[in-house]
Amino acid sequence: MARQRKPGYAAIAILKALRGGNRYGLDLMTATGLPSGTVYPQLGRLESRGLVQASWESEDVARKEARPKRRYYQITESGHEVLQNALRDLRHLAAADDVPPSETVLGDA
Repeated sequence: MARQRKPGYAAIAILKALRGGNRYGLDLMTATGLPSGTVYPQLGRLESRGLVQASWESEDVARKEARPKRRYYQITESGHEVLQNALRDLRHLAAADDVPPSETVLGDA
């Protein structure tokens, strides 16, 4: 089985924002503070990994509001699992004591 790459900051921020329910791209940009050049490519990667799924809203809703259709994203069960693991790892990292320089992996760097 191929090892899954751990999510980075942008992926974690997007998954965390999606935890509260379905969102569309601009909404995710507002919720995370990330630019469109980060959010949209990241959504594509998350979708290809099965961590989010997307669906288009109905044409009628968009027409009523006189705007283009929105693509809504939602977190999958796999996405929830990856997010929980990533948040756990970050909590462990934040709680770790500083390692004295003499005990680093590089030794006498």
